[in-house]
Amino acid sequence: MTGVLRNLKVFYNTYFSWIKTSSVTIAGITVTDVVEIAILSFLVYHLIVWLRATRAWTLMKGILFLAIFIALAYIFQMDTITFLIDKGLALGMTTAIIVFQPELRRALEQLGEKRFFSQLLPIPFENSKEVKERFSDKTINELVKACVEMGKAKTGALIVIEQNTPLAEYERTGIALDSIITSQLLINIFEHNTPLHDGAVLVRGDRIVSATCYLPLSDNMELSKELGTRHRAGVGISEVTDSVTIIVSEETGRISIASKGKLMRNINAEELRKRLVVLQDKSVDTKKFRLWKGKGRQDEKAVK
Repeated sequence: MTGVLRNLKVFYNTYFSWIKTSSVTIAGITVTDVVEIAILSFLVYHLIVWLRATRAWTLMKGILFLAIFIALAYIFQMDTITFLIDKGLALGMTTAIIVFQPELRRALEQLGEKRFFSQLLPIPFENSKEVKERFSDKTINELVKACVEMGKAKTGALIVIEQNTPLAEYERTGIALDSIITSQLLINIFEHNTPLHDGAVLVRGDRIVSATCYLPLSDNMELSKELGTRHRAGVGISEVTDSVTIIVSEETGRISIASKGKLMRNINAEELRKRLVVLQDKSVDTKKFRLWKGKGRQDEKAVK
């Protein structure tokens, strides 16, 4: 037994002695430094991804502007401003935690749900074609068909399509469904005197995630006075997020689209389909790994 341990020790000292952080330095950089850099890079990357996936990204742009202003104040020695900044820094940090509380809570929940290894270790040396799109062609057909049918029957509808800005806070105001989009389901949801007809439906990808959702109303005084709450809600959600809302009027049966705070009224099925195709943002990525040109090298070609 002693001989085996001695042989293992010799083997370790011969081939793995470089692992000792105290003895391995490259221009003053130790293995510990490399590990720290990797961990910090990983954390910063996921922090940026998290910010982009929440409304905090918009707020961070404002914070970045303030940071530049503060830096200029210190550079040009604006004593009064720097004094106020020093006194208000602690209060500002506390305020930021309060403002970002929902996003921070959700981030911690997602951290517990993450499957890091499945994301960090993709299958190598694979030839594949991946279609990237917000939702499928079938979803477009079902949305157009449902809106046209509801327009003919003068059934009011409010359908919000999520883009980059998450609608989780509005999703929580409704009833969770998590259902595949079909025209029959949409028509049934907005049918008069049904439990789910009042409020908005939220669409994420190819699924209806929630119904009977409450939306913020627009304060835009330029909107026509003949428009009701449904249209103002559709415009309101498009003012505070990048979502696109389809509205079917209960009085006239006409279809409208709200986007970026603007309302396009009285569009037909073909115009609606064109808008949804643009919103779909469909592309095809061809990915190929080649061993003979270097391990892990990846050629990508995107065809729009």
